[in-house]
Amino acid sequence: MEQGDQESAVTKTVLEDIEIMNEADALPIRQDPIIEKLLKKLPKEIADSYTDTQLQGFRIALGDRTWAKHFIDNRGTFAFPFVRLRFFYVFLLGKNKRAYTRREKHASLLMFVGLVLSFIAISILLGLFTLYILKSAMGIDLLEGTSLGVWDWFRDLF
Repeated sequence: MEQGDQESAVTKTVLEDIEIMNEADALPIRQDPIIEKLLKKLPKEIADSYTDTQLQGFRIALGDRTWAKHFIDNRGTFAFPFVRLRFFYVFLLGKNKRAYTRREKHASLLMFVGLVLSFIAISILLGLFTLYILKSAMGIDLLEGTSLGVWDWFRDLF
């Protein structure tokens, strides 16, 4: 395929997308939240110079990039003493609306299994510790002359 044929195919696809958007969207393009945000950042004379077709082209190029608000959106900068560089951090927390890749699905499953197993192990250890403390508090000695010393340590705390 030649360069001219590729460009005309891309132009045809973009024009088809614009027609689909015109039919699908009830709002005028200038009231689209993404386009509104874009136009507010531009000087008024430049923002007013764009045609609706150009703005629809921008909307297609931007795709579904919605800069949604996150449940937690913490951003900031910091500097270490005696270091001339400044660093920034971003902490975002919210519902993931993206489709997972195969690798992300696998990692998510492993993380979930790890968390469940960790919870079970911690619960068992806490339960055994509680039972041991209760046994020791009641004076029950399962093996004569043996002690882990946990009861003495626990009693000294309180």
